[in-house]
Amino acid sequence: MNQKNMEEKIISNFQQDENIMVLVFAQWCINNDLDPAQLYKQAYPDQGENPALLNGISLTVPKEEAGEIPDDTVLGVLSLFGNDDLAFIVSEEIKKRK
Repeated sequence: MNQKNMEEKIISNFQQDENIMVLVFAQWCINNDLDPAQLYKQAYPDQGENPALLNGISLTVPKEEAGEIPDDTVLGVLSLFGNDDLAFIVSEEIKKRK
């Protein structure tokens, strides 16, 4: 595999992983009766609409049909991708629930 193909593969894998992270976040929100777009806006108020988030939201299912997503899982996935501000907002929502 040449350098260009390897770079394209790495970028593609990262984008797929990022889409999974967005879906995990969005589904966790739905499972906990939270609006993913609203939480995202709280964390990143200066950003406009996020196409990846809108796509992730469109892929969610009603919480009755979804499997449980533990709080630690969503926090870990957000942190892994450097979404510390969003992880902080999620942590605040978890504290409110307890």
